[in-house]
Amino acid sequence: MIIETREHNDVTVFDIEGEIRRSDNQESTLHHLVKKLLDQGGREILFNLAKVDFIDSFGVGEILASYISTQNVGGHFKIAGLSRKIHVVFQVTGLTKVLEIHDTEEDALRRFL
Repeated sequence: MIIETREHNDVTVFDIEGEIRRSDNQESTLHHLVKKLLDQGGREILFNLAKVDFIDSFGVGEILASYISTQNVGGHFKIAGLSRKIHVVFQVTGLTKVLEIHDTEEDALRRFL
């Protein structure tokens, strides 16, 4: 998994590429990176998953934990760019009922306050 971050106004965009799965490197998990950002005062987070081609149960947990941590500090968390295959995983796990999911990054960015 490759994770690049960039700023768009007050929103931190996480561009994620590859497979979101358990890794031996706990310092680079999605939730760890989100917690670090939240500790630094970031509150607006967008996960761009357009280049993600696989996610396992650990990855689903990482995304849910990131959402919950963001909500707990009064922030906003959105997802964009799900492939059809990843969208099915989100449906089966119930994440489509919990997370704010947008087709494109541009649409998601317009929805931040």
